[in-house]
Amino acid sequence: MPSTGPSASPGQTRPERAGLTTDADALLARLRAGDETAFEDLVRVYSRRLLSVSRRILRSQEEAKDIVQETFLAAFQSLDRFRGDSNLGTWLSRIAVNRCLMKLRSRRRKPEHSIEDLLPEFLPDGHAVRKSAQWDVSMDSDVERKEVFGVVRAQIDALPDRYRVVVLLRDIEELTTDEVAEILGVTPNAVKVRLHRARQALRALLEPHFRPAVS
Repeated sequence: MPSTGPSASPGQTRPERAGLTTDADALLARLRAGDETAFEDLVRVYSRRLLSVSRRILRSQEEAKDIVQETFLAAFQSLDRFRGDSNLGTWLSRIAVNRCLMKLRSRRRKPEHSIEDLLPEFLPDGHAVRKSAQWDVSMDSDVERKEVFGVVRAQIDALPDRYRVVVLLRDIEELTTDEVAEILGVTPNAVKVRLHRARQALRALLEPHFRPAVS
């Protein structure tokens, strides 16, 4: 499967790696102590990550901005209930992702399509019923790369939300399996299974676009 295009690198999406704060625990302690500048620092450190995740899920810059504001407000209001068992950024991401998913459910007007028809079938001996053709993908120019990225993003958007979100968090935002599991409230194994199925379905969706032309 071709690269899904320019995405924020771990250094951009994970503030604890970007040097914006050297100690999330210290920031949390300041928040709980009522430090007036701590909340401003929280927003400064984590807003870019939350906006990136929310925008990819909702496909709307304005809605993503609203989610980020709601996330920080919800975090501030529930700070006394945060036990610190997880990374501060992961906790914030979980709030944001859950709010994104609720918004998606509220605006959905028809049931999502199952991905079962997109998954590969296998013979009793373990071989695939239908072999995948070698893709013909040219990314030699900026225009070609933009076209490829556009197709890939469109097909990611075609996946049901429960699979699309896993692909976005794991493959685009480059979070770890454990981080994704914590954000979604599922087991790491469930993330692995869901991601594997999502990648298989995505390949099936992309194949018609990148299959070599028959001469």
